[in-house]
Amino acid sequence: MPSPLISASELAALIGEPNLVIVDTRHDLMNPSIGRDAYAAGHIPGAIYLSIDDDLSGAKTGKNGRHPLPSPEAFATTLGAKGISNTSKVVVYDQGSATYVGRLWWMLRWVGHDNVFVLDGGIAQWVTEGRATETVANVLAATTFTASARDEMRVTAEQTQAAMATPQRRILDARAPERYRGEVEPIDPVAGHIPGAFNRPFPTNLRDGVYKPANELRAEFEALLAGRQPEELIHQCGSGVSALANMIAMEHAGLSGSKLYAGSWSEWCCDPARPVARN
Repeated sequence: MPSPLISASELAALIGEPNLVIVDTRHDLMNPSIGRDAYAAGHIPGAIYLSIDDDLSGAKTGKNGRHPLPSPEAFATTLGAKGISNTSKVVVYDQGSATYVGRLWWMLRWVGHDNVFVLDGGIAQWVTEGRATETVANVLAATTFTASARDEMRVTAEQTQAAMATPQRRILDARAPERYRGEVEPIDPVAGHIPGAFNRPFPTNLRDGVYKPANELRAEFEALLAGRQPEELIHQCGSGVSALANMIAMEHAGLSGSKLYAGSWSEWCCDPARPVARN
């Protein structure tokens, strides 16, 4: 697999290609309207906006976390309505923090679409390089997207709990250290982490706003894997979104095949029967 990352200069060279779809996924957990407001204030030319809450999540039950996945069929309907087809080349970006950009990248791959890339450094890097933005709200013609779900890319809460007792598996928590340790919990009702999980805060992957070089990331993740294969690693965070920065970093480093626990901590802690660790 090629690197999931695309640079601002590479994206600029693609603008105008007929199958290119640029998607702005800026968001803020504490103020969800910020993403749409930021898009309206200025975005990459031609970009459409997709909301983490409204477009890239399913219905909440109170037991399935803050950003539950929609069904593949429902997501395919959303993609088609937004103008994304099976032949589209999709480039997705966020504000540049790598916090939210992975959601659409992973979901497209989950439903069988590999022609998707992440703008390295997000719109912050685009603007830093002096590139133009626009304020027009772009709407693409509706099309059809056919999903071919790859459920091997994800694990359930039950599979994650089984991995706790499997030495060959490794769970990686992408949240901030103080949330991982259970010292604070600003969003979810319970503080702590999944027992046995390791902590790698997702900003660790960045330097000067962009991802570290592939060889550097590979060395870091190989040390964390400690002889395990990438397929034996499970990513999680608060709601299955920011954890994907760790997966993107692994894919960029040539370490493909790790899994996502999409429900993550916000789903895990909804069931009092599931164990919680704090330190």
